[in-house]
Amino acid sequence: MSEQSQMNVWEHVGELRKRVIYILLLFVLSMVLGFYLAPTVINYLKLQDVAQSIDWVVIGLTDAFRVYLQFAMALGIVITFPFALYQIWAFVSPGLTVKERRVTLSYIPGGILLFIIGLSFGYFWLFPFVVGFMMNIAEQLGAQEMYGMASYFSFLFTLIIPFGFLFQMPLLMLFLTRLGVVNPVLLRKIRKFAYFALFVIAAIITPPDLLSHLFVTLPLIILYEVSILLSHLSYKKMVRAQEEELSNER
Repeated sequence: MSEQSQMNVWEHVGELRKRVIYILLLFVLSMVLGFYLAPTVINYLKLQDVAQSIDWVVIGLTDAFRVYLQFAMALGIVITFPFALYQIWAFVSPGLTVKERRVTLSYIPGGILLFIIGLSFGYFWLFPFVVGFMMNIAEQLGAQEMYGMASYFSFLFTLIIPFGFLFQMPLLMLFLTRLGVVNPVLLRKIRKFAYFALFVIAAIITPPDLLSHLFVTLPLIILYEVSILLSHLSYKKMVRAQEEELSNER
């Protein structure tokens, strides 16, 4: 590797390090804000229908602090995510053309919207279903339910936060298609492997029962198919633009 190439590599590493530090700083500041807002938001969440049958008790000595910490981290992720998207774009943008920069920068609002939709899907649709399903099983067994505050919020954040990221799939595939990393043919070819990976992800973030897996896996499969469609439309548009450019050159 030439000396110039080594310098370019170290410049890229230094730039990446700077972007990561910016993201981590905002995450830490957001966590501080999360500790301050935790009591207000937690009390609001306790009033929701899905939480009415929960016994708000702390079983362990550190449970109350753990709830604060979980909420602070969740808020830190939500606040930092849009900023992280911009930092990723700022890192890759020097290698893009002016037109590509404009197009990819326009993905950021879409990414934020999909993140919010993913969180909303997890909280308003999936979470009540899974909680109700688990409680029905406990009731059929004649078990006395006492989940506790820490258990409730731990399950809540574990279930809904990943959906904010999983809903980025269509936008990510569109972005990678624009960069030439993937294409619709490749996405269709690896479909069965992608489905298996999505089923594994669903198994990780849901309770160990088939019905919950299916309720999570189905939306993820739909997202993958939407990703293929968007990749196809983008790829088709790119090919058409290249053909027009070649035609104009002739």
